[in-house]
Amino acid sequence: MNDVIALLRSHRSIRRFSAEPVSDEMVTEICGAGFAAATSSNMQAATAIRVRNHDTRAAIATLAGGQTYVETAGAFLVWCADLARSASVATNGGAEPVIDMAEHHVRACVDVGLAAQNAAIAAESLGLGICYIGGVRNDPQQVCDLLDLPVGVYPLFGFCIGWPAQDPETKPRLPLSVTLKEERYDATNDAADIARYDEQMREYYRTRTGGKKDTTWTADMGTLLGQESRPHLKQFLAQRGIDLR
Repeated sequence: MNDVIALLRSHRSIRRFSAEPVSDEMVTEICGAGFAAATSSNMQAATAIRVRNHDTRAAIATLAGGQTYVETAGAFLVWCADLARSASVATNGGAEPVIDMAEHHVRACVDVGLAAQNAAIAAESLGLGICYIGGVRNDPQQVCDLLDLPVGVYPLFGFCIGWPAQDPETKPRLPLSVTLKEERYDATNDAADIARYDEQMREYYRTRTGGKKDTTWTADMGTLLGQESRPHLKQFLAQRGIDLR
């Protein structure tokens, strides 16, 4: 296993950070690596906003469900899908852009995911830790207001970067027998492999929480998919000019 693969396989979410600052040079280098990622049709529909203001970070931490590490991380970014930039240049070039197509939305979201993951790897290669903050979608309109996002731009997740003040275990992933298929989607043996994975996850949670959390991936998915999840997002996207069709 080479160093790059070892780094990729050692990823952990870090939620406790030291007070040591993350330099502007590091953030620039990390983001430069992020935006070097592949981009669909060269649309480059990802934008990251670095938030330094303490009050703004505190407000986002509250909106995200009280995730205090948004405030304590050495640097904090909000990654946004950005169709406004490409629409603007298309308009300037004489075109009449249409940004409410589902395909454009998918392209933008893929661009953001690829860029952010590149940035995560870059940060971890420097010894930093990161944590994605999906909670910015709890009330995305307030995040838009805080960051002055124009129509066509919307937040997908926050991104904490900092020097780790904890050393958590690596969370087990589903076995490749479940997630890597050959030629066709064959789930014949998945149930048995997922059952074994459930026991791995149960032990992981018990160890991480000192026995306070006793659950499995199957149980977690039942909770996650057994209820509505952020039903406000469809109306929010329409208000941002992404009334998908």
